[in-house]
Amino acid sequence: MKVALFSAKKYDQQSFQQWASARLEFSYFDTKLDANSVGLAQGFDAVCCFVNDDLSAPVLDALYQQGIRMVALRCAGFNNVDLDKAKTLGIRVARVPAYSPEAVAEHTVAMILCLNRKLHKAYNRVRDDNFALDGLLGFNLHGKTIGLVGTGKIGKATARILLGFGCRLVCHDLSQDPELVQLGASYMNLEDLFVQADVISLHCPLTPQTAHLVNESSLLLMKDGVMLINTSRGGLVDTKAVIKGLKSRKIGYLGLDVYEQEADLFFRDLSEQLIDDEVFKRLLTFPNVLITGHQAFFTQEALQQICQTTSDNLLAFSENRLAGTEL
Repeated sequence: MKVALFSAKKYDQQSFQQWASARLEFSYFDTKLDANSVGLAQGFDAVCCFVNDDLSAPVLDALYQQGIRMVALRCAGFNNVDLDKAKTLGIRVARVPAYSPEAVAEHTVAMILCLNRKLHKAYNRVRDDNFALDGLLGFNLHGKTIGLVGTGKIGKATARILLGFGCRLVCHDLSQDPELVQLGASYMNLEDLFVQADVISLHCPLTPQTAHLVNESSLLLMKDGVMLINTSRGGLVDTKAVIKGLKSRKIGYLGLDVYEQEADLFFRDLSEQLIDDEVFKRLLTFPNVLITGHQAFFTQEALQQICQTTSDNLLAFSENRLAGTEL
């Protein structure tokens, strides 16, 4: 079975060569899948895509015309896929719903700690032989109220870590997790969570209902100086509203591993180019903002699980079986 793997990086190729089934023949394309590159899928049986690949209706139409009947997502999110169009065309779509919740959870907590204790600033100071503590004052996480929006596998893994710090957890989700309730977490509506939390961390999928979950109105509900962390999907946050919140000091700390316009930025080395995204460049001017380039998932364990699950999904298609991760 021949598979075209788009948005391929060196680590993708190494991982799939190491952990994917030998029955699958992968060809690696470093370009992302979109209307301009879809012709590269000609002659393949399936495509393997990542978070910023374009699987809108026109692209799916083009894939169908080339004989593609399977899209294997090597990620959990699927907001970049027109699922209704795929169903109409008879193109099967599968994803990797749980590769390593702990990877993203640990990165989330790392961002909280780094912002709070200003580790990124301290690192640079010491390298300049500056050992002054002025401007590095943090706060104890112990006893603070942490709001988790979404308590699926990643949110739950984050909750377990934060409970170990002695935090009070308030959560919002469509359904409550009995284990988290037993451990002491409280579930409440989103508005009450925004009002109570000292730190808010987003762990929900991007849907029409959750798009710009953090906006000018919801920011007004939050505590002055709130810490906001997003390691889920960039579109959950209205970036322009967040910039206003930073300028007004409503947001005291901002940690982003995702960005709503990241498709033209992340997963590439742009150090020798000018970045035209003025909103993103504005974010970088704030000293209390920490941005990483969608790397929360990026651990050896996660890559192995992604490759193995993606491989299983593709083999299920080739054998005309239903994969348990199909959408």
